[in-house]
Amino acid sequence: MTNLHAASGSAQTVKRHSRVIRFCTAVLRNRAATIGLVLIALLIVIAAFAPWIEPYDPLKMGAGRRLQPPTWSHPFGTDEFGRDLLSRIIMGSRMTLLVGLVSVGISASCGLLIGLVGGYAGGWIERILMRSVDVLFSFTEILIALATVAVLGPSLQNAVVAVGIAAIPFYARVTYAQVIVEKNKPYFEAAVSMGAGTLRLIFRELLPNVAPPLIVVATLGMSTAILGVAGLSFLGLGAQPPYPEWGLLLSQGRDYITRAPWITAIPGIAIALTVLGFNLLGDGIREGLDPGRSER
Repeated sequence: MTNLHAASGSAQTVKRHSRVIRFCTAVLRNRAATIGLVLIALLIVIAAFAPWIEPYDPLKMGAGRRLQPPTWSHPFGTDEFGRDLLSRIIMGSRMTLLVGLVSVGISASCGLLIGLVGGYAGGWIERILMRSVDVLFSFTEILIALATVAVLGPSLQNAVVAVGIAAIPFYARVTYAQVIVEKNKPYFEAAVSMGAGTLRLIFRELLPNVAPPLIVVATLGMSTAILGVAGLSFLGLGAQPPYPEWGLLLSQGRDYITRAPWITAIPGIAIALTVLGFNLLGDGIREGLDPGRSER
């Protein structure tokens, strides 16, 4: 019996590894996903080594002349205080990546918990949880984020929390729909008939099968979270001066858009490339998890 269990476990491990290899191969064969992966990898490298690759202190005023156009010494030019824009973009990449990860972490974890519990429990628990999600769904994400920041006060941390809270209903709905589908499959019914407990049914049976679609949603949600925080910072409700968050850089460059358009254009391009990278990667992951999609 022990040998049988060991053989079964080994077969499952091999099958899992082969599935991972097929998934990675499918993603890497997708040119758009590869471009997205390169963009995100570049962002991660820049954010990780930001203190060592910044040519100037991003907060130092007078590093160059005020509103200096791009030159060899300042490739991205300088802002209205003579701060090096390249250094500020590099430091802002770290903030952008961090706020995206934290926002998605908040919304995905809370939405996953609500969807799992509501879909599995059913009855009055399901009605309370999902009707609460429906109420939040009746408001746009930006409105929920604005209301949250209005209560908590303007700051980067509060903007991250606000964007995370605003996206919870979407993750909850995706998880709930997937749980309802998985509950009606033979493997789940077999686990119930064998007397599996609640925790095993949720975390060993449902969660692994609910996670793949949620990974796709979370990857695409990174771009939404980055745009949301940047939007709040642009409105003055997120990051506050002198921190070089990309949305705040866009806002600060508005008054000089005719005299020094690079102050606004460069942060805008950085945001666009980051959002594009996560969207391309998310689409590639979706096709990698559903190989038949690309074949149809």
